[in-house]
Amino acid sequence: MCNIFVSQDPATYAGESRAVRLHGHCTSIRLEAAFWRVLERIAVAEGTSVARFLAALHDEVMERRGEVGNFASLLRVTCLHWLENQDRHAEEVAARVPEAA
Repeated sequence: MCNIFVSQDPATYAGESRAVRLHGHCTSIRLEAAFWRVLERIAVAEGTSVARFLAALHDEVMERRGEVGNFASLLRVTCLHWLENQDRHAEEVAARVPEAA
């Protein structure tokens, strides 16, 4: 039943810490390697780096909610949301880019 899940490479769920600068402060975020790969794909789709995407996401959540709470959990759920809604995300990104005259 679970062969597809138990046969995955352990490197995909190994924890990986990365240093990120948020509001001028350096912090460390620890996520599973698979989530970092999805964040890299999101950043490419956004036309930015992972660091800039994370900073923008953090800033937008702060602006909307006043606090971020568990940022690592937010990032994991962001990855899942993006994987489930890639078409919608692509439409939103395309809508941000002004058409050439």
